Amino acid sequence: MTSYDYDLVTIGGGSGGIATANRAAEHGAKVAVIEGSLLGGTCVNVGCVPKKISWYASQVADTLKKYAPHYGFDVTVPPLDYKRLKQNREAYIERARSSYTRTFRKNKVTVIEGYGFLVDDHTISINGQEITSEYIVLASGAKASIPDVAGKELLGDSDTFFAYDKLPKSVGIIGAGYIAVELADVLCALGTETHLYIRHEYPLRQFDEMIIETVYDNLLAQGVIVHQNVTLEKVYRDENQEKVAVFSDGTIGKHQDILVAIGRKANSKDLNLENVGVAIDKDGFILVDEFQTTAVKNIFAIGDVTGQKELTPVAIKAGRLLSERLFNHQENAKMDYNLIPTVIFANPAVGTVGLSEKEVRKLYNDDKIKVYTSTFRSMFTAVTSHPELIKMKLITVGEDERIVGLHAVGYGVDEMIQGYAVALKMGATKADFDATVAIHPTGSEEFVTMR
Repeated sequence: MTSYDYDLVTIGGGSGGIATANRAAEHGAKVAVIEGSLLGGTCVNVGCVPKKISWYASQVADTLKKYAPHYGFDVTVPPLDYKRLKQNREAYIERARSSYTRTFRKNKVTVIEGYGFLVDDHTISINGQEITSEYIVLASGAKASIPDVAGKELLGDSDTFFAYDKLPKSVGIIGAGYIAVELADVLCALGTETHLYIRHEYPLRQFDEMIIETVYDNLLAQGVIVHQNVTLEKVYRDENQEKVAVFSDGTIGKHQDILVAIGRKANSKDLNLENVGVAIDKDGFILVDEFQTTAVKNIFAIGDVTGQKELTPVAIKAGRLLSERLFNHQENAKMDYNLIPTVIFANPAVGTVGLSEKEVRKLYNDDKIKVYTSTFRSMFTAVTSHPELIKMKLITVGEDERIVGLHAVGYGVDEMIQGYAVALKMGATKADFDATVAIHPTGSEEFVTMR
């Protein structure tokens, strides 16, 4: 029997790699994690965690400016001390990283600092030395795509936003996905003049039509200036050191900074995959089967580097299930990529699980589909001069009206969507929702009272 240094090694110490390593170690495996940057990867350091804190800051700003006076608080809103916000945000992130280190120690997981690459199907080179492992998990994540245009070196991305020591007076954001929308809403609420440049008519085009239209309207209401049907051609600095973006239709945007959020590309280039036989697609994402196995049977890949539902909880769950299969005799354990709930931290938030109405109508005859909707004012904002609408939609199919899509935009939906995701995963029907007693007065009660 071949002897290896480790039972399992993950290349990448982000959320997915950490979860895989800890679960394997809990089952008695000898495990190492290779990470060349900060533990926690994108999510903890320059992704969902600092984004959520920044979003909370934008909620506080809106509450003070728009809503507090209507609740009887005559407040004078001072300028934002962004430096203090950043310091507190970084302190929270540091505590999160420390928790990873403590858990690794408890589980006896070895952390190796540096960037590893494959030598063969069981060997990894790291810092000029080689280690061997029975199983290797590629969890190297992804990074922002930058458009290949003249002046591209002047473009920033979401990492740039989190590195700000102070907020620019004006920012242009290029992109139409959820990261672009979230950045635009946060920056605008915190006082930056914010422009969003999109290639088509609306942002979030992969989501349900109700979400697309409502988020667009909310962006405008928030004060974001949206430029539709524009494609970036070049970027340069003018004589005032402002960054200038030139678009295909002649639109010119001058800003202190310009950020792009047009998608992400896999961190697979330096892993030496081609010499080992691990297959990738045309964009560099690692190809895997339903068990996260690559073209090499003992090498696996999870998370953003695979391009499969690039969400932190997906990478975590896929990694844990992989370790259950490898080290806990759960031979059929694998990630189910259906009915994954998602929240967009826009202003207000978006929550969604399941299929959009457009997707449902492609799969089923119209006579099998029923759509229920509700629109109402958020109680929190209804007593103010800035009332926000909450919009909700249920999509059902078949005689039993099984719910296949649930979507909402509005105050508080980020915290209500998880429970409904459980219901959909269990196969809930409209009758199940109708049979549930509503919690009044809440926004979530609308999902169980729709007619």
